[in-house]
Amino acid sequence: MAKKDKTNVMRVLEQNKIEYTGYQWEDVDKLKVESPIYKTLVTQGKSGEHYVFVVPVTQELNLKKAAKVVGEKNIHMIKEKELLPLTGYLHGGCSPIGMKKQFKTVLDESAKEYELILFSGGKVGFSVEVNPRDLVAVINFELADIATA
Repeated sequence: MAKKDKTNVMRVLEQNKIEYTGYQWEDVDKLKVESPIYKTLVTQGKSGEHYVFVVPVTQELNLKKAAKVVGEKNIHMIKEKELLPLTGYLHGGCSPIGMKKQFKTVLDESAKEYELILFSGGKVGFSVEVNPRDLVAVINFELADIATA
């Protein structure tokens, strides 16, 4: 990937010496990438605190399970217009790595079954493939059952 195509997420991974493969979306289709794809969702709890949840794209975030994991009575998805000022990311390019502020982050426990997972590289059309166990070096997260098929 050319230097100009690197995102902040990729730079953070490199600074922390975490191996990754960067893709642009057309590459993912052409190369038939086998790793499961995860999406990053940002929520707000009844308390006003924000939380980040990372779940497989083939599943939905279970709001009740997610609220329980973070100790909230309930949570809701934030509005799309709130995403950029809060995280520094546009809708479709949100990554759990490199947000403006580190929010409590929960990764669906299914990620522990894989050597590599794919998620947003911090810019629409860009993805990174990493070992989920390596993420602990760049984000503080916990694993939990938060997704519903």
